[in-house]
Amino acid sequence: MIIEGEEMVTAAVLAAMDSTPDPRLRDVMASLVRHLHAFVRDIRPSEAEFERAIEFLNRIGRATHDLHNEGILIADVLGVSTLVGLLNNPTWGGETEAALLGPFWRAAAPDCALGDDIARSATPGPALFARGRVLDGTGRPIAGALVDVWQASPVGLYENQDPDQADMNLRGRFLTDAEGRWHFRSVKPAGYPVPVNGPVGDLLRAQHRPHYRPAHVHFMVSAEGYETLVTQVFLADCEHLRRDVTFSVIPSLIGDFVRHEDPAEAPGPVDGPWYSLDYDFTLRPGERRFPTPPIR
Repeated sequence: MIIEGEEMVTAAVLAAMDSTPDPRLRDVMASLVRHLHAFVRDIRPSEAEFERAIEFLNRIGRATHDLHNEGILIADVLGVSTLVGLLNNPTWGGETEAALLGPFWRAAAPDCALGDDIARSATPGPALFARGRVLDGTGRPIAGALVDVWQASPVGLYENQDPDQADMNLRGRFLTDAEGRWHFRSVKPAGYPVPVNGPVGDLLRAQHRPHYRPAHVHFMVSAEGYETLVTQVFLADCEHLRRDVTFSVIPSLIGDFVRHEDPAEAPGPVDGPWYSLDYDFTLRPGERRFPTPPIR
């Protein structure tokens, strides 16, 4: 097609893609082109602005490597990750709501026995004893479910960001018992800033946006015959709960992290006040699959 004006461009591109044999790819790309061209017509970028936009995308690619995923980060801070998770995990049957994977999950965390401590190096902070059950939609326990846990340390860093932490510190995988129960020991997590030394940080600064996440623990819960649940449980009294830079906080995911003053009442040895968390997960029937790890 010979282009005789800007009004012909969109139709020409759509026509060029119309013979795509994969129907899903054809529909997705057609929708993308229509929305992208409409966006360009709406904001009418200058050529200089267009060059800056392309460079921004190139910088996201250059900033992504085995230890950091800038692509996931931009999807998180634009709310896309949360939106995709909620669209794909409706809670019609009372299933636990999803929350974004984030840029810090690593595959093959250590397999642990129920009750193990996931602090693998000296990690100062109040002890946390977490426990709960994995259930199906009728409330029956799911035995042998895999509960994959990861969190930031009390200084607000994941172990891959902090040379003072041991490899796989504050990460672990647990199998539920015959009653669907899981439990482990950790330390109380803290809120933290998302990485801002790349293009996503430049964008947040340009928008005068806070770049913090509220304190939380990540969970990925899976079992054969059920959809894999990726979610987070947040501290109710933590800073930034209402200003999460990734828009992930949902009321049902705010956990009851209870402070206890008496060390003698703790399930394990502690030196001072400690915390407990009780939280059950309900899974939806479906396919068990695991996401691609954002880092190694």
